[in-house]
Amino acid sequence: MSAFEIRDRFYLDGAPFQIISGSIHYFRVPPAYWDDRLKKLKAMGCNTVETYVPWNLHEPRRGEFCFDGGLDVGAFLRLAQANGLYAIVRPSPYVCAEWEFGGLPAWLLEGENIPLRTHEGPFLGLVDRYYRALFPHLVPLQIDRGGPVLLMQVENEFGAWGAEDPEYLAALAGLMRDNGATVPFITSDNLENESLSRGTCPGALATVNFGSGAAEKLEVLRPYAKGGPLMVTEFWVGWFDAWGDNVHHRTAPEGVVGDLEQILDRGSVNFYMFHGGTSFGWMNGANDYGRLTPDVTSYDYDAPLPEDGRPAGKYFAIRQALERRNPGSTGELPPPLPRRAWGELRCQGRAGLFPSLGKLGRAAGRKAPCSMERLGQGYGYILYRTRLPAGRMGGALSFAHAADRMQGFWNGRPVFTRFDRELAAPIPLELDGQGGTLDLLVENLGRVNYGRRMENQRKGIDGPVLLDGAEITDWECLPLPLDDLGGLDFSQRGPADAPAFYRFALDVDSPADTFLDLTGWGKGTAFVNGRALGRFWDKGPQRRLYLPAPWLREGENELILFETEGRARETVALLDEPGLGREE
Repeated sequence: MSAFEIRDRFYLDGAPFQIISGSIHYFRVPPAYWDDRLKKLKAMGCNTVETYVPWNLHEPRRGEFCFDGGLDVGAFLRLAQANGLYAIVRPSPYVCAEWEFGGLPAWLLEGENIPLRTHEGPFLGLVDRYYRALFPHLVPLQIDRGGPVLLMQVENEFGAWGAEDPEYLAALAGLMRDNGATVPFITSDNLENESLSRGTCPGALATVNFGSGAAEKLEVLRPYAKGGPLMVTEFWVGWFDAWGDNVHHRTAPEGVVGDLEQILDRGSVNFYMFHGGTSFGWMNGANDYGRLTPDVTSYDYDAPLPEDGRPAGKYFAIRQALERRNPGSTGELPPPLPRRAWGELRCQGRAGLFPSLGKLGRAAGRKAPCSMERLGQGYGYILYRTRLPAGRMGGALSFAHAADRMQGFWNGRPVFTRFDRELAAPIPLELDGQGGTLDLLVENLGRVNYGRRMENQRKGIDGPVLLDGAEITDWECLPLPLDDLGGLDFSQRGPADAPAFYRFALDVDSPADTFLDLTGWGKGTAFVNGRALGRFWDKGPQRRLYLPAPWLREGENELILFETEGRARETVALLDEPGLGREE
């Protein structure tokens, strides 16, 4: 057993210890690749790995918990220890991380409003139930019980939430101790708007997050550390991308190394991210500063170890700096994982969305539409259908609440598309007077993961729909989580300009990493062997989806693209380069 202490410095078994850590989110990496990524972290010169713990994955439905497979956080931490690494665990209910709803479960939005991240109301009680399921997986792995975990985080950037709520922070720390946490605690905050003054917690070391200007910003942290060690819990060595960004964000290796030297002269560091990985499926987050900016599927982050696990120039620059400072701290890299370009695949069938609705779910009748959460749905799309009588020539369509992106269809043909704030304004609707079906397809593009807009994140239509001021009162609400596409009939093509599913087949003799190129396709989601791989959108900057080898199998593999804009091709391509503008 070992002891880890916070005094004027960090001490491990009584000796001064400098944490040199890197972030790897186990939930963004196929578990078959955990060992590869951890070995590369060790080889760069780090002694510790850091990870968040996402509540929304571990409790996907209220009271139902999952800690196996790719969510076996205990297995990840044991593997880190086997690779000679210590660990920092950040199990706070909110993680940010450019992750869907900041890691909070979508089911928090099912009923009456639950105040988030506060000691008032039911929030802490729900966290307590979650912690009672989570902490048995963490407690045996603490350093004082023979495991690798040195530190745990109480809350994440709570100062930026803008609330003065010391009772909440103290209660969270208390829940962690009650559930068996014995290692030292930290909080971490950025430097905007006096966040450090609100985010700190008695009994937890205050740490800081930033991407540059290390010497000056560590001096801002110093009084909050109260004589303890200085630590940058998130040294932002890259940045994330949102749909519509002009380019893939990058930071220069020489600037990163310069700031790293300043940090290590003064304290400890965690590279955020060392390896970003992928926000597979529907798990990308979003930001909202006057407009919604959903994040892309890739969480490459311009990290030293890119999304596909092949070290970039930044990796080697940091490795050289750490070797200069601590000779012998770096090691040999494991061999590269195989990549393969399978080339073009030709479409083998198309299933129109509207002819397929009966295969995708069951509609609920409502007087007025309600959000996907109120129907027990967390992610994906939702369709609202009503029938209008003959004689209606159109008017102005308006909503009490609607989010995020809506497409309108009259008798199966597209009539409008609106996004975000555009849905707050009346939408001109032209009809042909013959009567028929109005369909409104709404996509949840990812819930906001940062700031107070998190308090308003129900998706779909939630409340009355008016046409020229008169309420439409007869609706079918059809959740489309698209978690089972097995019943699709790919001979039911539907109109060419309407949403549809496109099927491709790939025969694999030996699985290898590859990149799904979607040039020429509009917008939608890709599925591989029944699992949601991620979103695509021709507005970029991401145009290829990383498809890791563990998602493939020997023999035939099925690829399905759900495309919503009517901009599809007869082919897709599987290539051996990521196409993110990275140095190789």
